[in-house]
Amino acid sequence: MALSDIDRSLLERCLERKPRSWNEFVDRFMGLVIHVINHTAESRSIRLTSADRDDLASEVFLAFLANDFAALRHFRGQSSLATYLAVVGRRVVVRELLRHKAASQVAGESQLVETAEDTTRGAEEHLSDREQVERLLGELDDAEADVVRLYHLEGKSYYEISMATGMPENSVGPMLSRARKKMQTHANRLVP
Repeated sequence: MALSDIDRSLLERCLERKPRSWNEFVDRFMGLVIHVINHTAESRSIRLTSADRDDLASEVFLAFLANDFAALRHFRGQSSLATYLAVVGRRVVVRELLRHKAASQVAGESQLVETAEDTTRGAEEHLSDREQVERLLGELDDAEADVVRLYHLEGKSYYEISMATGMPENSVGPMLSRARKKMQTHANRLVP
């Protein structure tokens, strides 16, 4: 779906910092951001409090504002604005959930409550999963492994991966696809 005239106008007004444009932007896309937060947390079996949800929504909108609207300026109009914002928002939410999980493990407490299924998983199974992931990453060349780690484990965007690795941004997606295929092929050989 192409960029609608309404979204194009709203985006232009935001980038030009027109009065009330940011408030209209937030009003228009708040429901989308909340949906992305809920879906991302649910797919990772994480229950959120309303405070967690509010904090994550703030982080997403701050990401849209960061570096003089850099995320919005990178939008090329090749999809709907909502689709683009959902992708950017999901990456922010994943990054924040991972960061929060790591911080809570260090602090010994968590505001994000994992489901009983995740919490009852044994240490041996966790270690086995980690070893499996490391084995699969070992099947990749160094550049592919770095990109997979940055995207899937650290929640980095294609742009952030491009900046970290020096790889062109439009090469990140194809490299991820090739790496996933290699890992899937190797994983299929491991399954009896």
